[in-house]
Amino acid sequence: MLSIQKVARSAAITLIALLTISAFAGCSPSTSTRYAFSTTTPEVSGNATALVDVRIVHQPSGKVVENAVIFETRLDMSPDSMEGMTAPVTPEGSPEPGVYRFAIAPTMAGRWELKLSAKIQGEPDTVTGSVIVTVR
Repeated sequence: MLSIQKVARSAAITLIALLTISAFAGCSPSTSTRYAFSTTTPEVSGNATALVDVRIVHQPSGKVVENAVIFETRLDMSPDSMEGMTAPVTPEGSPEPGVYRFAIAPTMAGRWELKLSAKIQGEPDTVTGSVIVTVR
């Protein structure tokens, strides 16, 4: 009886090990973790529409990404636990290579998160990221 329990336990441990190995086989860092989003305008005035410039950097190479197609934007107050508070975002083009400009119209002072989804040449998956902007 004892030997059957040992065999069953050994088989269970082997099965768990094989499942764990197969779950991680072929895994690579997600596309979004290979890119960092940053802003050169972390603070803006809340009196009117403000301009926010964003850079996307390919972290392994340190190079700024040019010609990304940003197709989804969202501005909300999730950093202050008010994700339901949103404001308009309008793409404004690129003032220089690798810089993506957005006009934002926040409705109140506080920390706002600009969330972006982009297609980057050579990447099969959508790249997502965000920057925090403080409105004074």
